Amino acid sequence: MLDPIWLYLGFGTFILGMLALDLGVFHRKSHVISIKEALGWSAVWIALALVFNLLLWAFPGFFFGQRGLDAAIASGSLKAGATLEQLGNLKGLEFLTGYLIEKALSVDNLFVIALIFGAFAVPAAYQHRVLFYGILGAIVLRTIFIFAGVELVTRFHWMVYVFGAFLVITGLKMAKSHGQPPSDPAQHWFVKVVRRFLPVTPHFEGERFFTRLPSGAWAATPLFLALVLVEFTDLVFAVDSIPAILAITADPFIVLTSNIFAILGLRSLYFALAGLMDRFHYLAYALSFILVFVGTKMLLVDIYKVPVGLSLGVIALSLTVAVVASLRRPLP
Repeated sequence: MLDPIWLYLGFGTFILGMLALDLGVFHRKSHVISIKEALGWSAVWIALALVFNLLLWAFPGFFFGQRGLDAAIASGSLKAGATLEQLGNLKGLEFLTGYLIEKALSVDNLFVIALIFGAFAVPAAYQHRVLFYGILGAIVLRTIFIFAGVELVTRFHWMVYVFGAFLVITGLKMAKSHGQPPSDPAQHWFVKVVRRFLPVTPHFEGERFFTRLPSGAWAATPLFLALVLVEFTDLVFAVDSIPAILAITADPFIVLTSNIFAILGLRSLYFALAGLMDRFHYLAYALSFILVFVGTKMLLVDIYKVPVGLSLGVIALSLTVAVVASLRRPLP
C-alpha cells in the first residue's frame, strides 16, 4: 500500500497539472466555448473519473492495502475474512456512487450559475475564466469541508443523524420550492457586503477581476463579483453534497476524489447544457428524492446498512427517469 500522504499528494499533483493544462494551454485566450468543445472536455473529465474508478477497483492493494481492508471490516462494510478483491469491489462502488451523487447535485448548481452570469451580463467569452477560478477555490474549500465532515462522523457517531435529518429536510424543501422564481443574484446580500468593502467599476475591464482607477486605487470589476457569488454558491451547495456522500462512505480518500472529479467537469458541463437547462423540468424532483433517500439511509445506519450497490442503483434510476421524463415533456 502506498502511504496515504503520497496518495493525496499524487492526486493533488495530477489535478493541478490537468487544471494548468486546461487554462494554460487549451484555454489561454478567452473565447466563447462551443457546444462541441464543451462536450469534448466533458468526455475527457468523465473518462478520467472512470479510469480512476477502474484503478481503485483493480488495484485495492496499492491504494488501501491491509490497513484499508481492516478498516472496512471494522466498520461493518465488509465481513470478517474478506479479501482485497472484495475491498476493490466495495471501493469501486463507493467511488462511482459518490461521483454520481456529486455530479447530479452539481447540475442543480448550474442553474444558479446561469442566473449569476445573466444577472451580471457576463460576456460568454469570459465565463470560462470565472468558472475556472471558481472551481479552483471550490476544490480548496470542499477539501476543508470534507476532512472536517469525516472527522465529525468518525469522532461523534451521533453526527450521522444530524447530517441525515438535514438532508431529508433539504430534500423536502427542494421539492416544495421547485418552480418558484429565484431572487436576483446581483442583489444578493453577499454581493452587497463585498460592494461595501471594495470599490467596483461600472463596466467590465476585459477578462480582468481587478483594475487600476485613474486615481491610482485598485477596484474590482463586475467579473470579480460574479466570481465571488459563484464561489459562495458552491459553498452553499457543498453543505448539501458533502453530507450526501458521507452517507455512502466515510473514507476521506473516496469522498475527496469522487467530489473533486465531479466538480472538475462542472465548467464543461455548464457550456454543454447551457441551452438545454430549461428542458430538465423534473430533475429537481429527482435530486430532492436522492437527498431524502441518502438522508434516510444515514438515519437508519444503526438499524439497516443499505448496500452501496443498491444505493447506486436507486440513484442512477432516479436520474434516468427524471431526464427521460423531462425530455419527453412537450415544449411550452
